[in-house]
Amino acid sequence: MSAAAETLPAPNARKHTPPATAAAPQPPSARRTNGKHIVHWFRKGLRLHDNPALREGLLDAATFRCVFIIDPWFASSSNVGINKWRFLLQCLEDLDSSLRKLNSRLFVVRGQPADALPKLFREWGTTALTFEEDPEPYGRVRDHNIMSKCREVGITVTSRVSHTLYKLDQIIERNGGKAPLTYHQFQALIASMPPPPPAEAPISAQMLNGATTPLNDDHDDRFGVPTLEELGFETEGLKPPVWIGGESEALARLERHLERKAWVASFGRPKMTPQSLLASQTGLSPYLRFGCLSTRLFYYQLTELYKRVKRVRPPLSLHGQILWREFFYCAATRNPNFDRMEGNPICVQIPWEKNQEALAKWASGQTGFPWIDAIMIQLREEGWIHHLARHAVACFLTRGDLWISWEEGMKVFDELLLDADWSVNAGMWMWLSCSSFFQQFFHCYCPVRFGRKTDPNGDFIRRYIPALKNMPTRYIHEPWVAPEAVQQSARCIIGRDYPMPMVDHSKASQVNIERIKQVYAQLAKYKPQGTLNPNAVQRPNVMQSSPSPNSIITSINQSNYLCSQTPDPQPSPQIIPYKDNDVVFQKPMNHRSMKPSFKQVVIVQKKQNTNVIQTVSNCTPQSKENYAVNGQMDNSYKTPINESLQSAKQENMTLKT
Repeated sequence: MSAAAETLPAPNARKHTPPATAAAPQPPSARRTNGKHIVHWFRKGLRLHDNPALREGLLDAATFRCVFIIDPWFASSSNVGINKWRFLLQCLEDLDSSLRKLNSRLFVVRGQPADALPKLFREWGTTALTFEEDPEPYGRVRDHNIMSKCREVGITVTSRVSHTLYKLDQIIERNGGKAPLTYHQFQALIASMPPPPPAEAPISAQMLNGATTPLNDDHDDRFGVPTLEELGFETEGLKPPVWIGGESEALARLERHLERKAWVASFGRPKMTPQSLLASQTGLSPYLRFGCLSTRLFYYQLTELYKRVKRVRPPLSLHGQILWREFFYCAATRNPNFDRMEGNPICVQIPWEKNQEALAKWASGQTGFPWIDAIMIQLREEGWIHHLARHAVACFLTRGDLWISWEEGMKVFDELLLDADWSVNAGMWMWLSCSSFFQQFFHCYCPVRFGRKTDPNGDFIRRYIPALKNMPTRYIHEPWVAPEAVQQSARCIIGRDYPMPMVDHSKASQVNIERIKQVYAQLAKYKPQGTLNPNAVQRPNVMQSSPSPNSIITSINQSNYLCSQTPDPQPSPQIIPYKDNDVVFQKPMNHRSMKPSFKQVVIVQKKQNTNVIQTVSNCTPQSKENYAVNGQMDNSYKTPINESLQSAKQENMTLKT
């Protein structure tokens, strides 16, 4: 699927059948002499505002056609969920509606670009091709092949940067031919460069300079925007969209976003509220991803508003969302293995486990942790989740609890998340799994305490998990500790109406912290001298020098809903509960007391009306490799503990590339 612009269907949009269709078609050789005949190929950046490639192509053009290509194989695959396809089709409908106002139409073509475009070029007598530059490795290869074919037949190609603020190759060349791999390094580079070019005006009738779009009576049959049903989706029971795709909606949202002058004036770290977990009418991330909204337009309108309100130059942090997007695009642009661990030069090689059953439970919202499950259900139903929610579920899947590769989580997000694109999605997953960019592996999000801090009344959980709607607030984040009478009163028996927790978070997270510590210890041991940066990893509970992609990880790292490992743990009992009325928050166990065996992961419960911890099963090392799934024992979760952990040092272990 390519990126798209969006749609608000035009009321009473008429079919346009210009007189040109009545005339006998001229042979390509004759048409070529009458001016340029251009095709603009939409992929990402499906919009008419800030479209420099199309604008340049229209100069001296006699005819123009705007094309979007749907690969049938891709459309029939399971890589992309129905919400994402619906958003894309709305984007195409909206773009077609905007083109109608210019007496033109959108041509939606089925096929692979390398096959479909040459056929259309011959049929239409095309002399020039324009498109927005795609900075990602796959797009670069595809575009290189298309440009080569065009040169062979004498078709000129115009490609212009507009999906990113900067031409990323220029940033890389300024950095000695390598992409900057820290945010501060990236900021320093762009601070030394000229500012991004401003957004260009929308394509208007005056800009066409007399160029027309030849149309036939069968346009809708041959080139119309398909429906979900035509793409093979079952739409019965599909809920109304929370996000409406398209350029029209994107610009309306931008206007609403910029109306929040008080927010701009008091700009600082975003404050998290339960309402933040729900989709906002000013949210813009899906529109930036699909190119319905120009990043340059957003960047400069935000800049101008800040100057008007504050009368000073805006800080770089104001543009944090855009610049982090730019940073990940830059890191990925020359790295075709950016979305995988093996063969990826910037990714730490971590021995993740494969567990399809556990992965399926996580992806479908059946982990037994209401905070995690509600997030994953929202993602599946609506196609969007808050950035803090992404932190929670990514940590749970990878280094926090399940020890499953970030690649698996990335694939689920790519299928379901409207704003997940290749570069940013992979970059965020590497970040949150401590595989690259960020190595504070001693911080681990607690799926109970994090949820209670963010959603104290459990309203978010009740919204997405109806089985728990009657559960008292005291137990909503850990319903398995509710007395049987409470569960019966709430008409939700844990283990029957809602699953038991997959794992004991306190123990799984402790084991996994030790595992990843060992990985970094081995990395420090075997990397050649001089390749490690001793100042890159700071001690726990110290402010990060580099903000997170969401500009809020600093405050998260200081929060009390993390399981945080101290740098040099002293001998202590394995379980040290914090004195909190209804929260079990444990310090990591002392790894020196751990034996080289497989641990049995257990469910932690509390006795009725007490704060005493009660384990469901024995924690003594067993010969079998077991873990608890909904109260049943299974043999999939292996947690090897090695004696060599004694020598593992968690300080000063980051890969400098």
